[in-house]
Amino acid sequence: QVQLVESGGGLVQAGGSLRLSCAASGLPFSTYAMAWFRQGPGKEREFVIASTRSGGNTYYADSVKGRFTISRDNAKNTVYLQMNSLKPEDTAVYYCAADRFSGRTVGHYDYWGQGTQVTVSS
Repeated sequence: QVQLVESGGGLVQAGGSLRLSCAASGLPFSTYAMAWFRQGPGKEREFVIASTRSGGNTYYADSVKGRFTISRDNAKNTVYLQMNSLKPEDTAVYYCAADRFSGRTVGHYDYWGQGTQVTVSS
């Protein structure tokens, strides 16, 4: 049974930083692309950032380019989302997702975590 468990969310002031983690189990982690999505209040879930299986390539949403980075530790079956220069509009529930291949759409990914709340105060 595949499980993705996010952690690290919380309340942060604008301009601050936060690092989210997503621990994966039940799948051959190093053979899966990993991504982060988010869903703000009253909004649809949207793509944030994705890493290929090796971590050699990264894909960003324009809204987070230069502020967010993704990294993965295949030995720990964990993917991280480092968020810097946070803005109130980054407030959302953040989800990690896994699939054999990287993509930018919600429907592309087979497996999802339960989400972790990030709130950025102004």
